[in-house]
Amino acid sequence: MKVCGIVAEYNPFHTGHAWHISQAREKSGCDIILAVMSGDFVQRGEPAVEDKVRRAVTAVENGCDAVICLPYIYSTQSAGVFAHGAVSLLKLAGVSHIAFGSECGNLENLLDIASTPVNPDHLHVSMDTGMSFPRAYSLLTTDMRPNDILAVAYLKEIAGSGIEPVLIRRTSDYSDPELHEVSSALAIRTALKEGRSVEGLTPSVHLEHAFIPWMEMYWPYLRTYLLMTGAETLNTYQMYSEGIENHLKEQARLADSYEDFMRRSVNYRYTASRIRRTCLQAMIQLTKAEVKRLGEPDTLQVLAFNDRGREWLHSMRDTDVKIASRFARVPWHWREIEYRSALLYTSVFDEEKRREILQREIGGAVYVR
Repeated sequence: MKVCGIVAEYNPFHTGHAWHISQAREKSGCDIILAVMSGDFVQRGEPAVEDKVRRAVTAVENGCDAVICLPYIYSTQSAGVFAHGAVSLLKLAGVSHIAFGSECGNLENLLDIASTPVNPDHLHVSMDTGMSFPRAYSLLTTDMRPNDILAVAYLKEIAGSGIEPVLIRRTSDYSDPELHEVSSALAIRTALKEGRSVEGLTPSVHLEHAFIPWMEMYWPYLRTYLLMTGAETLNTYQMYSEGIENHLKEQARLADSYEDFMRRSVNYRYTASRIRRTCLQAMIQLTKAEVKRLGEPDTLQVLAFNDRGREWLHSMRDTDVKIASRFARVPWHWREIEYRSALLYTSVFDEEKRREILQREIGGAVYVR
C-alpha cells in the first residue's frame, strides 16, 4: 500500500485544495492520501476559521483518506520547524511520496536550494544579500514565495529518506486577497470577515453564517496578560528571546486596539507572523522547558478517516508506530498542550459552542462514510 503525504492547514478547505489532492493522487500513483493538518491555530499565528476536527472531516469528504493532527508546537512555528514536525509525522506514517504546492513550479531549482546549508526561514535574507544558488538564483532572484519556502523546507527534511517529492504548481496566488474562480484561503477568509458570499469556492459555505474567531477577539486577554506578566516570566516561554518580551509589553501598554498593537510591534526585526506566533506562546503559557521535554513526536493522532484510511490504519498495526484514534491515547505532555490550545481557541465562543468544540477535541477520530 503506497501512501502520499500532504501537509496542509485547510483554513478553510477550498476548491484549490480538492484539485491539489486529486493531482497528488494522480501524479504519485498512491493508494492513500494522508494529510498532516494544523490544529486550531495555524502558522500565521492566528486561530483557524473552524476547529480542527471539522476541517479534518471536510478534507476527508473532499478527497483525503485520513487526516492526522500536526501538534500545536509545530503548527505555530516558522517554516523550518513547521516542516520538521509535519515530515516527521509523515515518516512515521510510512509515506512513499510527499506532495506540495509551489509557485515557481521548478523542482530542480528547489532541490538545488534545499541541497545548500541555508536555513529555509532565512531564504528571503539570503537571496536579498546576493547568495547565488546553482541555477536557482537566476529563476527566483529575491522573490521566494511562501509555498516555495515551505517546499525547500520539506525537501531538506526528506533528503536521504527515500520519500519521493511530488511538486504541484499553484494555480492561485497564496497572498491574493481577491476572490476568483479558484481563490486562495486568504481571499476566502477576507470575504468571510467582510460578510461576502463564498458559495462555490469552499464546501464550508456554512461559515458564512457561523461565528468565526478572529485574532482581534483575543486582544483583551493578550493585552492583560502581557501587562500583568513580568518580563522574566515571559522570557521562559517558547520563542521569547533577545528582548522581545520587553518590546511586546511596551507596545501592549501603548496600543488601544489589536490592529494598533500589531502596527506598533512589527518592525525591521520582527515580522507580523513572528509577533502573532510569539504572542500565542504567552497566551498558552508554553515554556521552553515544556517543549524541550517533549522530544520528537512518536504518535499519530488521527482526526478523521474513510474506508481507504481505515485500510491504512489496519496496515499500521504491523508497525511499532503508536496510533491515537482517541485523544486520551495521545501522550500526556503532548495532550496537555493541545488541550490548552483548545481552551484558548474556544475562549471567545459562546458557552454552548465552546463545550461542543472541546467535546470534539477529546473525542475519537471521525469515520467519514
